[in-house]
Amino acid sequence: MTSIAARQWLSAGRSIWSSLWPEIRRCWRLLRIVVHIFYGLLLALFIGAFWRPYRPMVQRATRHWIRVLMPILGVDLDVQGRPTADTAFVVSNHVSWLDIPLLGGECSVHFLSKAEVRDWPLIGLLAQAIGTLFIRRGAGESQRKGQEIADHLLRGRTVLVFPEGTTTDGHEVRRFFPQLFVAPVLAGVPVQPVAIRYLDDQGDVDTSLAFIGDDAFEQHLWQLLRRDRIRARVTWGNALVPSTDREVLCHAAWEQVSSLLGSSRQ
Repeated sequence: MTSIAARQWLSAGRSIWSSLWPEIRRCWRLLRIVVHIFYGLLLALFIGAFWRPYRPMVQRATRHWIRVLMPILGVDLDVQGRPTADTAFVVSNHVSWLDIPLLGGECSVHFLSKAEVRDWPLIGLLAQAIGTLFIRRGAGESQRKGQEIADHLLRGRTVLVFPEGTTTDGHEVRRFFPQLFVAPVLAGVPVQPVAIRYLDDQGDVDTSLAFIGDDAFEQHLWQLLRRDRIRARVTWGNALVPSTDREVLCHAAWEQVSSLLGSSRQ
């Protein structure tokens, strides 16, 4: 009886531990993220990122900060291809807020983000410190922002945009809006396509990581932290030569990102 009771207690203990461990891991990761964010803010203050966000030192510090963040989040990243070393207009499909650190850790880029991110607690401050460009919804805003992006490109600053204008579940690429493609046309820089895919343990598309619809950032992050790991694949394509026609350039970029997304299933 004693032996049977011991086995029962041991089995019950294992069951309790297996149910508690994901929550313990989630809380531990959240604590590490908060500490890492405060470290990032202190680092940004120390190197003067809030006043001069476009210096090479800030870009190096940003990549370092992101590369430390990835294992905290449990990201297992597979990178295929390489980004161009030249100043470029980088375009990608968009699945989640996690897309930004995935790409930001691979090359020195400035991001174009929706204006709401500026108001996110702590994250908004970090976004400003690394020179993020913010865009508001509204008629004519894309055209104005396209000119601003062109100015950055002419100064040798690579800029990343998500031309779909929204996030998807990761199965396919929505059509690209051509308005922002005026930037590489005006600046005469290449367009660098890249595709992002999140995978489950079977290698299929993991739609649970998509940040879509009315998802709240805090809730999405909380669910993400419970996962054992996050499998992500970033596939860089060939840079497209500058064009004088933004519509043609936009379509060529969409075709290549769609092709890259399909090939990343292999």
